Amino acid sequence: MLKEFKDFAMKGNLVDIAVGFVMGAAFKQVVTSFTGGIVSPLIGLIFNADLKDLKHIISEGVANEAGKITGEVAILYGEFLTNVIDFIIVAFIMFMVVKAVNAMKKKEEPAPETPKGPSQEELLAEIRDLLKK
Repeated sequence: MLKEFKDFAMKGNLVDIAVGFVMGAAFKQVVTSFTGGIVSPLIGLIFNADLKDLKHIISEGVANEAGKITGEVAILYGEFLTNVIDFIIVAFIMFMVVKAVNAMKKKEEPAPETPKGPSQEELLAEIRDLLKK
């Protein structure tokens, strides 16, 4: 059972998926910092606020002694838009990577040659000749 598990775990596809997953998680951190540090402030210039902080307040909250607002009900559309931008960037980059890998695979793999054998007419002629004997 342990040998079967080792064979399963060491298959090329599973290792490739694991490497891709780790790289994707690391790449998402880069994209998140790009969106939060560069894209959000630029879009925030339009709204005069940070993009992540944009929200629609449904019910006002109450400030406690420490100044923290409690009980506020709001739709955090700014954070949602930031996550959508992150997703679009990551999805586009992954699409480009997959497209490049597929293009490289097509160049590496030569088209398999079909062995040329006798045509149907030649086979029928051979059968005819064998039957004549």
